[in-house]
Amino acid sequence: MSNTPYTELLTRAKEAWLLGTVSSILHWDQETQMPPNGAGHRANQQALVARLAHERATDPRIGDLLASCESSRDMADPEGDQATNVREIRRAYSRAIKLPSALVEEMARVSVLAHQAWAEARKSSDFAHFSPWLAKVLKIKQEEAACVGYKDNPYDALLDEYEPDETSANLVKVFESLRAPLVELVGRIASTGRRAPTEILERPAPIAAQQEFGCMAARAIGFDFNAGRMDVSVHPFCTDIGPGDVRITTRYDEKAFGDSLFSVLHESGHAMYEQGFLPEHAGTPLGQAISLGIHESQSRMWENLVGRSRAFWTHYFPTARQFFPSLADVSFDDFYRAINATEPGYIRVDADEATYNLHVLLRFEIEQALLNKDLSIADLPGAWNEKMQKYLGVTPPDDARGCLQDVHWSGGAFGYFATYTLGNLYACQFFDQAKHDIPTLETSFAAGDFAPLLKWLRTNIHQHGRRFSAGRLVKKVTGSALSSAPLLTHLRRKALEVYGV
Repeated sequence: MSNTPYTELLTRAKEAWLLGTVSSILHWDQETQMPPNGAGHRANQQALVARLAHERATDPRIGDLLASCESSRDMADPEGDQATNVREIRRAYSRAIKLPSALVEEMARVSVLAHQAWAEARKSSDFAHFSPWLAKVLKIKQEEAACVGYKDNPYDALLDEYEPDETSANLVKVFESLRAPLVELVGRIASTGRRAPTEILERPAPIAAQQEFGCMAARAIGFDFNAGRMDVSVHPFCTDIGPGDVRITTRYDEKAFGDSLFSVLHESGHAMYEQGFLPEHAGTPLGQAISLGIHESQSRMWENLVGRSRAFWTHYFPTARQFFPSLADVSFDDFYRAINATEPGYIRVDADEATYNLHVLLRFEIEQALLNKDLSIADLPGAWNEKMQKYLGVTPPDDARGCLQDVHWSGGAFGYFATYTLGNLYACQFFDQAKHDIPTLETSFAAGDFAPLLKWLRTNIHQHGRRFSAGRLVKKVTGSALSSAPLLTHLRRKALEVYGV
């Protein structure tokens, strides 16, 4: 291939991406293998890699190459390969050149140390141990928002990194379309006085059996263990090291086997999206996720729409009883009701489908208040508990089950949480279309065959990388703009099935 401006641009973009994958493996090791005393050195490593990657990504030569490419006739098709790559590299370049290398380097360094402080604080439920580090992270993110620029709300500058072109003003509308219906639905369920037998899920389940069952389920739905692996971490996650190497984690509790299993399905959904990019596009925007909302749609689809379905457990419940003898006297219907219970609780990652978005709303509002300096770090635990009571009717008994439960803020992921709700919306709309396109989909689940859904996702979503915006993709795949109706319909159907309301 001749050395045209476009090929040189891709070469330079791939070099910056490769440095990012080095950071990914350092992060994975930090979460799964690194001894606690290695945090200081790891912070310096991550800071150096972040600076080098930023310097590569902001080299003025990239700006020159972009200008040359943008005037090329090969840009005629706005959704063609070259136009997509040039457009998305321009987007990343325009953002990156606004950020001082020193700020990028400091965020990478502080995030490692802040994460260690968060893990220790969560373990001992001691917010005071984490608060100085949260203050450091928040200050850096406020500086980042100021550098990037925004029209009305600093939150928008940070949100755009995760969900391009999305705004807090639109997210407020999204949450408004969900808040009242969700509160009403949860209230109706509570008024029945019926409860699902969730104590079933607290029966003893040996960790070795959980590991084997989880790996079996991940492999069955399509996670390629020849191109990935699964480990243990404090907070489950998925990280893309590069082509042929996508890693997921989970966590185990002998009296909460469902938590691990659904985390495995969730993270496998993320991983299969990463494993579905076309290998020839590795290191370019065509080999990367459109947005975290779309990414989250893949994880939430496999975790909830597949993993909590009757069809999935029609196939897997007999196997689960073999793995976990404590389920021997449990009926299928009771088990199904237990995994689909609607009961407000403290922990977001354990939340049922109906209350989950209320957990996200709480974080969305708190993040904006922190970024806009309407809420102090010192007042965060109290504000958190007040909102938990307001939206979910429960008050966390300690900060470990309150404002310390999530890892995201320690790594500077402000603007991230809203993508979880967008993911739920995308997931239901995509899944409805998949069922329309494949009428036998649930029959195949009941037979233990998940390949038809994965093939549909590969064809309609994964292979496109960043060719289409999130909004354009949804309309292209489903024929409609993003709507809350499919999610609300799904939740109401599930409530009728489990609670009769």
